[in-house]
Amino acid sequence: MDSPLHVLFVCAMNQWRSPTAEALYRDDARLAVRSAGVRAGARRRISRADLQWADVVFVMEREHQQRIREDFRDLELPPILNLEIPDDFQHLDAELMFLLRAAIDPELERWLSPG
Repeated sequence: MDSPLHVLFVCAMNQWRSPTAEALYRDDARLAVRSAGVRAGARRRISRADLQWADVVFVMEREHQQRIREDFRDLELPPILNLEIPDDFQHLDAELMFLLRAAIDPELERWLSPG
């Protein structure tokens, strides 16, 4: 792969889940990663530029997927994959990292494997 896969991780407030996913994959040379939140008070709110940049978006809950589709209905969206990761953890929580890796790694392998 010549250029990295652009991966956007999204949760509600960009406080716990999506920043943890971003931290987990930040040093993977195959990827360029960002995180954002869908709610108005998010630490870093998702933007049109984020969605235009992304090759794939991983959301933590179906609500986040629906919100993106509603808020950016005029945009051609990248694939949005729902991980179903509950909002039960703090940033960099060991169990959260385990759940994220278990959900994301197989998807990334599909995206990154040739053919």
